[in-house]
Amino acid sequence: MLIRFKALDSLVENESYRHIAPEFPPITEIFGENVFTLDKARKYLHDEAYKGLVQSIRGSRKLDRTISGQVAVGLRAWAQSKGVTHYTHWFQPLTGTTAEKHDSFFTLKSDGTAIEEFDGGALIQQEPDASSFPNGGIRATFEARGYTAWDPTSPAFIYEAANGRTLCIPTIFVSYTGESLDYKAPLLKAIDAINKAAVDVANLFDKNITRIAPTLGWEQEYFVIDEGLANARPDLIQCGRTVFGASPAKGQQLEDHYFGSIPQRVYAFMREFEYESYKLGIPLRTRHNEVAPAQFEAAPIFEEVNIAVDHNILLMDVMNRVARRHKLKVLLHEKPFAGINGSGKHNNWSLATDTGINLLSPGKTPKTNLLFLTFFINTIKAVHDYADILRASIASAGNDHRLGANEAPPAIISVFVGQHLREVLNDIEQRVGEDFDEQDEAILKLDLHRSIPELLLDNTDRNRTSPFAFTGNKFEFRAVGSSANCANAMVSLNTIVAETLKRFKSEVDTLIEEGTKKEIAVMQVLQKYVVESKDVIFEGDGYSQEWEQEAERRGLPNLKTTPLALDALSTEKAVKLFSENGVYTQREVHARHEIELENFLKKVQIEGRVMGDLALNHVIPEAIRYQQIVADNVCKLKAVGLPETAYASQVELLGRLSVHIETAYQKIHEMVEARKVANNIEDVRERAIMYDREVKARYFDEIRYHVDKLEQLVDDEIWSLPKYREMLLLR
Repeated sequence: MLIRFKALDSLVENESYRHIAPEFPPITEIFGENVFTLDKARKYLHDEAYKGLVQSIRGSRKLDRTISGQVAVGLRAWAQSKGVTHYTHWFQPLTGTTAEKHDSFFTLKSDGTAIEEFDGGALIQQEPDASSFPNGGIRATFEARGYTAWDPTSPAFIYEAANGRTLCIPTIFVSYTGESLDYKAPLLKAIDAINKAAVDVANLFDKNITRIAPTLGWEQEYFVIDEGLANARPDLIQCGRTVFGASPAKGQQLEDHYFGSIPQRVYAFMREFEYESYKLGIPLRTRHNEVAPAQFEAAPIFEEVNIAVDHNILLMDVMNRVARRHKLKVLLHEKPFAGINGSGKHNNWSLATDTGINLLSPGKTPKTNLLFLTFFINTIKAVHDYADILRASIASAGNDHRLGANEAPPAIISVFVGQHLREVLNDIEQRVGEDFDEQDEAILKLDLHRSIPELLLDNTDRNRTSPFAFTGNKFEFRAVGSSANCANAMVSLNTIVAETLKRFKSEVDTLIEEGTKKEIAVMQVLQKYVVESKDVIFEGDGYSQEWEQEAERRGLPNLKTTPLALDALSTEKAVKLFSENGVYTQREVHARHEIELENFLKKVQIEGRVMGDLALNHVIPEAIRYQQIVADNVCKLKAVGLPETAYASQVELLGRLSVHIETAYQKIHEMVEARKVANNIEDVRERAIMYDREVKARYFDEIRYHVDKLEQLVDDEIWSLPKYREMLLLR
């Protein structure tokens, strides 16, 4: 029996065994029970250690070795009270996944006595092999040393798997020479950069503000299909997406899946991964069906960006682990199925002060409106000036398949603000050449106190084709891919806004020093920024050809492929931006550029190999087998003396089969030769471009066309690969 039919039979049998999630206690009773929160620290730490930890979390001081030793003792006591035997430094290397090396609390004294210990040194630092992870040339193979270092701002947690429990300590990962080799270290630096720049600007309005934290609320889209069907697709196992597959008669055209009733099997899976997530302190709030069949979404309450990033990358792991219990497969690729919606990870970003203000939420007075306008306009200005940096931050092989189709935003970075705020910006722009005076209260004549206070969360329409949209009290960076680590986009966004705020403060200070009233100086610079950045604002259809032409006239970059989009990281502009804000050194910027290029070309290379393997070892042999059956039948009909009209359609079918078989075979051969040429190119950028243009763009779609045609022609009983209608519609 074909593996496809075994999987389908198993799917039917699954009706009797399906794993139904047990009844769970109320969320409030379990939330954060596996997290070393400050409440637990208060119980397990002495006063000195507790106060030191709190000060470290708030960024007011670093923990010294003595205090860290006390924290380690309390942390081990808490972990062992919950059955933990091992600990690990949990970090996020540039592989796109997490990494961990487990060590036991168990050790032996010099006399052979078995003891359990966990000291401050083990808490603070470990030494993984830095040359074995992507490093962009920072570490040679023989230069192995690298360090993980504890991040106290992200609480330690206990990870449960296979009836075991491990204490996980969130850490950064750096080379022996100090360069960042992960996502967390630069994110923490970008958070520091925007905190300093934003506080300096906010103090123009409120001196009580001493800390500003970027916040993030991600929306994780994903597909869920039967595990047996997924395992019968070598492309899904190796690439995370289907490289072949004819569209089913019913896809998403009836628009009946979005917000529909959640299938029972998926519902049980959702409840269980939510339960696991709540214990880890992940504040999930939303679950629902997404637009495409078999597509779903999970979203949490907003958190400070460092914690939010950790929680998202942890959630993806939890989802995969729980799915296996339910005999399901979670697909996090941006475009696992052609012809229907891909998956994104919308990053909803804002700025929160330590006085309880969301700086992107309009206020009810002219003073607070001006505070809002300052950060709102500066963010738009940052996106305008550094659109290429933002585009590079979300560039990947998977996202290239998604951007620009089926409700995903295009590669052109633009900002959507909605009708009301567009009118406000127009009012500000129209004052060009006019002087503000004290009677204006700097903004009163703009009548902002009338329009902005009425702005509700849903006062702006939603534009699904906008990569960067204002949605009431936050900006939604919609272009981030579903499999991405949010940190990459957040590093770039926080850094460009920090840089823009620094320039803004400098320009305002200059005007004030020249004798201009503070509020008027603020409005004059804001007006200048509105004029300079208006080209990035777009309210229409981002998919239209007219927008591409208009964007080109406006001078907005349209970088549709990853190798070209990543060029932004090799510029002096990028090096200056990141180095002057203390986020990346020049060496780190260039290393990231190389790592992302390598990641792209390796994924395209793998997909090309999988296409060749599937076509040559599955599709074409099956098509030839069917061709032989048809040919034998034609010969038999001819032998019994039937007229040609009796089997003309079968002869035509043979011709169609032959064309698709021969063309697919020929194009695969040509693709292999193109890969050989690309592999001989030394420069990594040129090799990535060659893979993009001469391998992927030239052959992938054409090979797929002929294979998908064969799927529609070959006898269903012979075709071994699970079909779209089965993977997407069977539960």
